[in-house]
Amino acid sequence: MRYRTVCVEAFGYELPEKVVTSQSLEERLAPVYAKVHRASGALELMTGIRERRVWEEGTPPSLPSTKAAEKAIAKSGIDKKDIECLLHTSVSRDFLEPATATVVHNALGLPKTATIFDISNACLGFVNGMVTLANMIELGQVKAGVVVACEAGTRLADVTIEQLLQDEDMTRGKLKLGFASLTMGSGAVAVVMTHSSISKTGHKLLGGVVRNASEHNGLCRVDTDTCFYDPRSFPSLYTDSEGILINGVRLGMETWECFLREMGWKADDVDKIFTHQVSAVHQSLFFETLKLDKSKGFSTVEYLGNTGSVSLPVSVALGSENGYLKPGDKTAMMAAGSGLNCIVLGLEW
Repeated sequence: MRYRTVCVEAFGYELPEKVVTSQSLEERLAPVYAKVHRASGALELMTGIRERRVWEEGTPPSLPSTKAAEKAIAKSGIDKKDIECLLHTSVSRDFLEPATATVVHNALGLPKTATIFDISNACLGFVNGMVTLANMIELGQVKAGVVVACEAGTRLADVTIEQLLQDEDMTRGKLKLGFASLTMGSGAVAVVMTHSSISKTGHKLLGGVVRNASEHNGLCRVDTDTCFYDPRSFPSLYTDSEGILINGVRLGMETWECFLREMGWKADDVDKIFTHQVSAVHQSLFFETLKLDKSKGFSTVEYLGNTGSVSLPVSVALGSENGYLKPGDKTAMMAAGSGLNCIVLGLEW
């Protein structure tokens, strides 16, 4: 897919104030560690994550989403009356029905004529939203829109710890399977995208590619479809981390090669590379396998953890804010999600 008229105007983000360290999670799991003779520090050692942030109990996803979108719109300079689309794209939602996008739309005070709906596709949702909005802009259906997401990993970690503590037949293997849930953090991010005719920044979305390996859809599963804020019931997450790592990197290699061909770029042409932040191990292996310069990457996983659909775009937002992204940089945004799915987008900053 290629775009001629789509611009990425501005990112906005919202991060929780409360910090949860990997050490504090392991302290709660001390009885489990003792049972399987596991030394403290294994979680950070295996993932590279020293801490993550979490929302205060009871925070609905729509609230941080609204704050992030407000910031993105303000930074973009686009008048709210000109926003014609809002897509809410995270796994975390206020409820199953109606769309969380309706809550955020109302809170922002956007036009009644705006197209609003949710997109949910594991960690890939936000980039799916960017592609959907870009298509609408390229087709002339809208001139400006917002993609927003908020993830909350607190309860998933709490449920996982409770299940591990209650398991009388605990093994190192079972503990390892629970680590993926303990990497999750919280955050919210939004991006304003426009038609080039009204762009104030000129940051161009040039195109990208999509690839999937859906035969691996069983590597990461949440067992039930339920509200992420229902205290009476919360789904457990099963993740084959090793399977995700091996097959995810393989899919990433295939997608990356297709992306370079589609864009007409060579690997050396790419100035900055932003990836979905699962763990430091995943990120390092990806760069090593593709023989990419690690200095072109931008890592947030050490202090934000895996924030799901928010992970990739909030890394771009932070990279833009601190000056890591320079005008004219050829930039790759590489999104991956359980399923397995992969999208790589190319931008000219």
